[in-house]
Amino acid sequence: MGAAAVLAAAIFAVVKDSLIDDAYITLSYAKNLAVHGEWGLVPGMTANSATSPLNVLLLGALTALTRVTGDAHPVVALGALTVLATAVLAWGWTRLARAYRFPWPVAALGVLVVLSNPFVLSAIGLEVLLIPAVLMLLTVFAVEGRPVAFGVAAALAVLTRLDLVVFVLAIALCAVAIRRRIGHAVLAAVVVAAPWYVFSWIALGSAVPDTLVIKQEQDGLFGRWTYATGPVMYYFGQEAAVLLAFGPALLGLIAWCGLLAVRLARTWDRFPGVSALVGLGGGAIAYYLVYTALGVGPYHWYYVAPATALAMFAVAALGVWLAVAREHATLMVRAPVTALGVVAALVAGAVGVGAAQGVPWRSPVIFGNWAGATDYAHVGRQLGERVGQGTVASPGEIGTLAYHCECRILDVFSDRGRVAELVKDRVAESGPVSSALLELNYLFFDHDATRTPVEYRLRYERGPGGGDDTWQVYSEALGVGHFTLVAARQPDTRPHPEG
Repeated sequence: MGAAAVLAAAIFAVVKDSLIDDAYITLSYAKNLAVHGEWGLVPGMTANSATSPLNVLLLGALTALTRVTGDAHPVVALGALTVLATAVLAWGWTRLARAYRFPWPVAALGVLVVLSNPFVLSAIGLEVLLIPAVLMLLTVFAVEGRPVAFGVAAALAVLTRLDLVVFVLAIALCAVAIRRRIGHAVLAAVVVAAPWYVFSWIALGSAVPDTLVIKQEQDGLFGRWTYATGPVMYYFGQEAAVLLAFGPALLGLIAWCGLLAVRLARTWDRFPGVSALVGLGGGAIAYYLVYTALGVGPYHWYYVAPATALAMFAVAALGVWLAVAREHATLMVRAPVTALGVVAALVAGAVGVGAAQGVPWRSPVIFGNWAGATDYAHVGRQLGERVGQGTVASPGEIGTLAYHCECRILDVFSDRGRVAELVKDRVAESGPVSSALLELNYLFFDHDATRTPVEYRLRYERGPGGGDDTWQVYSEALGVGHFTLVAARQPDTRPHPEG
């Protein structure tokens, strides 16, 4: 665990200056929670657009601890959480190695297959390390047959992301020890998770974060590309990164199909205790299908859960195969060793892709924002000085600007009046079951909330720009662009650029 924690700290030092815009949405929530005791993206405005309550709560608590020097340091808190999440992941792998009696290098590879993934590293700041950590806890406690601990881990999973309930159900159904005492697991999960969701439902106006309706309304942002075809979209121009990110997951899919064939062939007893692992791999497949059905866009961090789960499943399944082969002294030991070598080669390749970005990173490997984090920080600070207590309509990317501006910058992520419009439209467009669930989720929501009036608009355009209230920026994805601050009375009629 110590080595994993040190490695995580080193990785964070490399990537911390290149965090994506959505990462700063989380950091803004954490800062407002620690400094103002508010749940919102901008000071003085309650919102519920943080997808991962656990990520915000942990970052908020760690940010509060950084205030011993007077100022809050959410980025330092993020570094600490990165190390802690990695340590938990490594602890889970040591327990798994002990349970299945596979050698420690296999466990180390299980950690590295997560920490080297370009999609994970390109979204540090979001819950991308909490996800594999809680999934490993679920798997370990299922393997060890500890239903109460499994229930606590299940609660942490759904607090990390509610959609991780897919993994909870898959692992619980596959693991006999959990299935037989499911009541204990459910009770533990409810005790830990229910207080937050009840609070969110009543005090924040929705149990499920607003990002569900927000992201579903953005499905046209990627043109013809959907969640199902998203990896192909990222492949164009990022061939090596995508192959290395999904390569271990593809091996996991093959291994999962192989274990399923073993089960159907009634030779399951050759691999005792692997039912929980089957649940981990099956949960990843089900997760991918569920997200495809939901119709959300192919945001790159949405692939972290299935990709890391299948990759970890591949390593664990190969480790079990290796342990069984060594125990029975069969010649088949070469096959899992070779497969693990392939995974190690993919990890080495991913490290090479990350190193090619330079040290420290100026931009993530997978990136689509209109400006890099440094340019956004400059614009945000100057914007705050310019508008003071005024309100500004967001250009479409809000996280880094809000974090550095500390002003009232508005869009659906910060202004619940705009969310009220989305909810109304979504309910009207949904079928009877979906609309009923939406109405239940927003039972305590203020449906009469109206948009906060804006005094300024911040616009983004491609290409160079100059003049008063104009800031030129650069993006590794889009090149040179510029932001311009204009009075709100000037209508923003230009097409919304993709980010």
